[in-house]
Parts: sequence; C-alpha cells; structure tokens
Amino acid sequence: MRLKIIAFGQRLPGWMVAGVDDYLRRLPRDCRAEVVELKPEARDRGKTVAQMLAAEAARVEEVCATGAFLKVALDERGQRWDTRQLAQKLVQWRDVARDVAFILGSADGLDAALKASADAQWSLSPLTLPHGLARIVVAEQLYRAISLSAGHPYHRE
Repeated sequence: MRLKIIAFGQRLPGWMVAGVDDYLRRLPRDCRAEVVELKPEARDRGKTVAQMLAAEAARVEEVCATGAFLKVALDERGQRWDTRQLAQKLVQWRDVARDVAFILGSADGLDAALKASADAQWSLSPLTLPHGLARIVVAEQLYRAISLSAGHPYHRE
C-alpha cells in the first residue's frame, strides 16, 4: 500500500518536518508513505478564492493521476474517526489494493468539487490546526493505526 500526504504549503519549521519524517520512517516496508508538497496559488493575482481553489484542485488531481489513489480530503466538516476506525479503513483499502492520498488544503481549504469527488472526508479535530501540525497528526495517526492493525498493543488497552 502506498500512502501520500498531499499538502499545500512549503518551508515548514524544521521540527515539523522532522516530526512527520519520524512517523513515516516508522511505517512497515510494505506501507510506503511520502509527503507531496504543493505550492499554494498566489493570493495577489486578482483571482477569486474559488478560482484559486480550483487551480489547486487541478494540481492535486495531477498528483493522484500517477496511481489509482483513493482520495481522503481533510476537512473540518468531515467525519471524525478514532484510531480504531482509521485502522479499519486502512485495512479495508489495503485489502482491495487501493493506495490512499490524504489531501490537506491551503489557507482557504479545499475546492468544493474536490471534496465532493473525494472517497472520504476526514476531520482531525474541531480545532483550527496549523498546516504543519496537521501533517504531523496525520502522519502519527497513520503510524498508530497501521501499528494497531498489525497487532501491536494499543496504549489504552
């Protein structure tokens, strides 16, 4: 199974990059994961927010076109999954041989059409999280969910 964290924004602080890298390195060899950073649309070119989000969505689609990726849009109005639910979803997707792209939007979020076409929408929290911290949370939860599905003990049991 291949996992991609597609995220808008560049030049994160080193500790954020190190946090994401640490969790992704812990994943088993049969579960490859990578972060794909995309540059957000310039906010000073006279485009509407809808036009900027549509342009960003087109770039996400280009990245997802490199494989048969199931798309999970990160959105505050998405479903709230606990770690067990995420683990179950990852097992289901793995069992049907689906690679998964987790998509984190830019400062204005994600294009409505992209969210509507996504296979799932996931809300990490009702809190507003900085983009870099959201990446860390996604990476950590992927590591924890995959560990749980592999039979490693969960800390609450």
